[in-house]
Amino acid sequence: MSEKIITDLIKESIETKQKMIDQIQIEIIKEAADKIVQAYKKGNKTIICGNGGSASDSLHFAAEMICRFEKNRPALASITLCENVSTLTAIGNDFGYDQSFSRQVEGFAKDGDIFIAISTSGNSKNVINAVEAAKKLGIFTIGMTNKDGGLMKNLCDLCFCAPSKITARVQECHILFIHIIAKFVETRVFEK
Repeated sequence: MSEKIITDLIKESIETKQKMIDQIQIEIIKEAADKIVQAYKKGNKTIICGNGGSASDSLHFAAEMICRFEKNRPALASITLCENVSTLTAIGNDFGYDQSFSRQVEGFAKDGDIFIAISTSGNSKNVINAVEAAKKLGIFTIGMTNKDGGLMKNLCDLCFCAPSKITARVQECHILFIHIIAKFVETRVFEK
């Protein structure tokens, strides 16, 4: 791999993240953080899901909430719907993969929780079904997707649309979004 390819990819990542410094994007990030902080202050939890790299991002988000981000503090309740292989395969076998997350939302989501749906396309059927299940239960939904937003853009109560259509750049923005939320949550939930 040439130095130019490496340099170009780094520049492309920086340029994409630079586009997040936009008033609309900042307001969406702030509102998402505010909603999550309010839920945690009331003793509620976050529930997250995604496929593939977005499943990894959901695990990352839950780990930041349960373990810590930058400071030692009490754990915050956070569940990712991607990690229980027995549950995922049972639902896939008995109901179909499209229900893999929505069935879990039905089982875990309670009034006041926050549901976070991650899909780089915004169109993953099992993620869309989970958002719909959360909305039926009156759960506030936050989407994380690409520049266009796919179906999730208008379905979620709030949707962060990373300013790119390139999957790798979208995922890099999602990780930054997660870290900003984690910083905000740790600061606000445990402020003295």
